[in-house]
Amino acid sequence: MIMLPPDFIERIHNQSYIDAGALIESLGGPAATSIRVNRLKWPHEVKGYERVEWEPDGWYLPDRPLFTADPLFHAGVYYPQESSSMFAGEMFRQLTAGRIDLRVLDLCGAPGGKSTHLAQLLGDDGLLVANEVIRSRAAVLAENITKWGTGNIVVTNADPSRFNLLPGFFDVIVTDVPCSGEGMFRSAAAVQEWSVQNTRLCSERQRRIVMESWPALKPGGILIYSTCTFNPAENEENVAWIMDQTGAESLSVMLSTGSSVVPVHHNGVEGYGFYPGRVRGDGFFIAALRKPAGPVQGNGAFWRGADHGNPESRRGANHGKCESGRGSGQAPVLHGGRKGALKPSSQAFEKSESLAAFDRGKIVMVEGRIIALAAEAALFSYIDERLPVIKSGTLIGEVKKNVLIPAHDLAMSVKMTEGAWPRHSLTREEAIAFLRLETPAAAPMPPGRVLLTYRGVALGFVNNLGSRVNNGYPQGWRIRMDKAHQYTEIL
Repeated sequence: MIMLPPDFIERIHNQSYIDAGALIESLGGPAATSIRVNRLKWPHEVKGYERVEWEPDGWYLPDRPLFTADPLFHAGVYYPQESSSMFAGEMFRQLTAGRIDLRVLDLCGAPGGKSTHLAQLLGDDGLLVANEVIRSRAAVLAENITKWGTGNIVVTNADPSRFNLLPGFFDVIVTDVPCSGEGMFRSAAAVQEWSVQNTRLCSERQRRIVMESWPALKPGGILIYSTCTFNPAENEENVAWIMDQTGAESLSVMLSTGSSVVPVHHNGVEGYGFYPGRVRGDGFFIAALRKPAGPVQGNGAFWRGADHGNPESRRGANHGKCESGRGSGQAPVLHGGRKGALKPSSQAFEKSESLAAFDRGKIVMVEGRIIALAAEAALFSYIDERLPVIKSGTLIGEVKKNVLIPAHDLAMSVKMTEGAWPRHSLTREEAIAFLRLETPAAAPMPPGRVLLTYRGVALGFVNNLGSRVNNGYPQGWRIRMDKAHQYTEIL
């Protein structure tokens, strides 16, 4: 059994809203495993699992399977997400009910649980900017977002301070800030990294992250603040401090009758705590604030189609941290190398129109590549001029000798037109071989570009040349698992 820090044990006994005995006992047991199903790819009924109380597409699994062994995981059919953190989606649903055309920032987005959740809730009319300051983690974020397939997300690799270059731009900012990790104390590593000094440093860093990004929130906009710790200094006390600094209003949401979520009240703060022993998930805290109404502070009003002036006047150096380390500082790029404003391309739209259902105003051509941007071209350019972008929307494909070669992004997209490509269904063993970048057999499938599927869900493209088959799965995503690994079907 993991030995918990004495200072931690003493403190939680003084937190009246925590049942310290039940919490300590629960932290000595196994963590629950949960997934959130992508209904855009898997409309079928889910059977045999208990539903997560606050998430209609969330399900508890009886144990933790090897997700790598399931082709549906690689196809973006579900995301393994900690159940307590799914409440961010419920809070977002309640606080934005009836609103459309929202712009949302997920400030610390990696590895992608909340980002994929928010993207699905936003729908086609909304735009999500999913940010991660650490470049390697931003690449993981982009991969998971690609697999989810909604296409309404811009992935950025920026320091929180960079977002003051978009004053009043976002309707909602979600900040799942780095914390002392007490909610994950079932892990020995989390316990070893904990100290009273570290909790103080985390509290200070959390304040800095919120305040550096605060100018990007529009007047009347909503900040959703969350941590995976029980520490009041990182939770309700920090939220109260932010309210004092900004004049923000604390917002409440409805809980179901008999809910296991614990309301946390402190100096006008309405927060919500998730405590092992009461909930099946890990420890979690969440609260929401509304920014006061008033004029936008900064260099210009938030962009809603107006002239956005000289982009160079809004550039600035990176400073501050989210997690650890700094932003890449590199010039803004789009799928590997574009600078400057973009305009919709009629030629690109006509070449891709039959392949996927994207808006004409979002289709652009960049050095032979056809991209369906996450937003209208002018709006995306406004973002791209100010932030280091590593991915936007969906790369449909590349045109070579007037032939469009489809990208893996398109295979993952929920916007791809049914019947746009010949399909060939794989067994699980064949699917794992494809994901290992092995060469499929040519004989059973049609010639040319073929979309491979598993249980009716797209896995990726191959090119059947007759004499050989070229595997189109991304090299960097190759799985290295033994094909013969024992597997239990999840869905």
